[in-house]
Amino acid sequence: MSRGNRPNNGFATRQVHAGVEPDPATGAILTPIHQTTTYVQPSVDRYREKGYSYSRSHNPTVRALETKLAALEGGVDGCAFGTGMAAIHAVLVAFLNAGDHAIVSDVIFGGTLRLCRQVLARFGVEFTFADTSDPAAVEATLRGETRLVLTETPANPTLKLTDIAAVSEIARARGVLHIVDNTLLTPWYQRPFALGADLVVHSTTKYLDGHNATVGGAVVCATAEQAEAVRFVQNATGSIMSPFVAWLTLQGCKTLSVRMDAQSAAAAEIAAFLDAHPKVERVIYPGLASFPQHALASRQASGYGAMVGCEVRGGVESGKRVMDAVELWSLAENLGTVESLVTHPVTMTHANIAPEERARLGISDGLIRLSVGLETPADLIADLDQALARA
Repeated sequence: MSRGNRPNNGFATRQVHAGVEPDPATGAILTPIHQTTTYVQPSVDRYREKGYSYSRSHNPTVRALETKLAALEGGVDGCAFGTGMAAIHAVLVAFLNAGDHAIVSDVIFGGTLRLCRQVLARFGVEFTFADTSDPAAVEATLRGETRLVLTETPANPTLKLTDIAAVSEIARARGVLHIVDNTLLTPWYQRPFALGADLVVHSTTKYLDGHNATVGGAVVCATAEQAEAVRFVQNATGSIMSPFVAWLTLQGCKTLSVRMDAQSAAAAEIAAFLDAHPKVERVIYPGLASFPQHALASRQASGYGAMVGCEVRGGVESGKRVMDAVELWSLAENLGTVESLVTHPVTMTHANIAPEERARLGISDGLIRLSVGLETPADLIADLDQALARA
């Protein structure tokens, strides 16, 4: 067992050591980047003796990251993918067949919505996009052919929460898998397996990498059988993560808890500032007492995260002026990085969702999404203040 994989080790120890050992050939403390296509075999009778044959199927650097992520989430095994959407695709394809039904959170990343409605639905899979913040709505949506529930909590971009334990209990009673997208809180703040979930999905692009350096995804499984099913799709579709991306993500994971704590503390300061600002109509942050699900956020996770949503008085045009006036906040499509980012979901991350549906889900035209980075919080607040003065 790797020194970082012992179950009694603390999270910080596991995020540094799990899945990695000093290189046996050189003693290098960092896992080497095994940038290779193929692996020479000792003989026909000893094929794959060392576990590797071709890097579409397995790679030692990728395997180190998969082992680390499984240790952090508390799962049995993990699979790393080229993108977060490839991870979502793999987990859906692994457990759904033509004629099956799946329940998906109504507020979810726009790419997931597109994959379900415009790709997988063509192959005979039916999806219902339900308000998973209401366990009764999930239960009412279950059918005999339902095979899984996919929830994103907190949801992007409204931060709406799903009660993981309640939905997991409902799903388990019907023999249905509960898959949780844990991208926004990470295993440092939220542990879906401990709350009854069956599989956990990540866009590793976000907090796990944390440095705007890679695009990747991962699935962590509660059982070896689930991991085998997901890994089959990973190999069959050729969607495995590249060795260099895995190596960079391994380094990002080592500082996850430190970054998350600093970014979340800054987000709390910024949310409080915006909440008191006369030019701000509404603030969305689970750490605020005014957040509708604040009690659930406090019970289900150990931190509130570093994402903040707000609407500026004066509507869309005022919001656009703010986004154009900020200097330290970069207007870009990503989140969870050391650089603070500002995003307009309606024209960027959720542009493929119909306007009437966005309105129903609370994704208003004036919603601004803030991903708080590691800059000095006072500087970020001052920048928002000067931008709001122009609204």
